[in-house]
Amino acid sequence: MPRESIGEFEQLVLLAILRLGDEAYGIPILEEIRTRVGRAVLRPAVYVTLRRLEEKGLVRSRLGGGTEERGGRAVKFYDLEAEGLALLQDSRKALFRMWEGIELRLDES
Repeated sequence: MPRESIGEFEQLVLLAILRLGDEAYGIPILEEIRTRVGRAVLRPAVYVTLRRLEEKGLVRSRLGGGTEERGGRAVKFYDLEAEGLALLQDSRKALFRMWEGIELRLDES
């Protein structure tokens, strides 16, 4: 059965989680996307997407300890599930296949 497809922003969030590893939570994910993609990202968009990815079984959340700077509230960290990693791998392969041989056409423009 083919895997579920995901949108571009969902893919960016998954990639940010993969890149950040154990430090993947809302604000660092947002900053990773802003820095690497140069795109304005709203905080609610990240949290809605994280919830949706968790509902799809692509990520799982875990609570870290509370911090003083957060008023004692716990930080919610995110990790990729095996299905999320597999989906990223499939997406990467598909994009590479689509880009194959096109670079020259882009350079001609």
